[in-house]
Amino acid sequence: MSVLPLVFTSGWASGINAYAVVLLLGLFGVSGVSDDVPGALQRPEVLIIAGVLFLCEAAADKVPYVDSIWDSVHTVIRPAAGAWVGALLAGHSGSYSEVAAALIGGSTALASHSVKAGTRMAVNASPEPFSNIALSIGEDLGVGALVSFAMFHPQAAAIIAAVLLAAGLAALFFLVSRIWRFLRRRAQRREERRLASRVP
Repeated sequence: MSVLPLVFTSGWASGINAYAVVLLLGLFGVSGVSDDVPGALQRPEVLIIAGVLFLCEAAADKVPYVDSIWDSVHTVIRPAAGAWVGALLAGHSGSYSEVAAALIGGSTALASHSVKAGTRMAVNASPEPFSNIALSIGEDLGVGALVSFAMFHPQAAAIIAAVLLAAGLAALFFLVSRIWRFLRRRAQRREERRLASRVP
């Protein structure tokens, strides 16, 4: 499948910021930069919704703990978006290539989402908020740059996405202790609030 590298890259990017992927691909199609963008992604209502949700994510993603709640909600949304975009890029309704593209896009999005959500939990173990902001900006810029690069050099972009995904999974393995500390701290806060609510 000649579209497979773009499907893989868009799947990786969807796991980090699905709305940015839909918005960018749609804008590339509307502007005529690429003929590979499906018409469904270029529809005005799709672009408007993706744009609004992208702004919501850009804000939520920079607030400690709010970002982890947002990630939890998007555990289903991001892989589903990756699968949807992958199927659209394959472009043949009901064909095996469409099913394969949906599986690749969805599973890659799930993997990169896991890296993002886990990394955010580890970062939230730190008391200062600046690392969240820096990480969020870096993710947004990375998604934008790689999806844009993929429109012109899909094979090279897919290799970069694969390296980033592998590096993210490796880093997540080493961040497990910080993630457990974050989860314990959150459970402790919840217990403290519950006990405080019982005090007359």
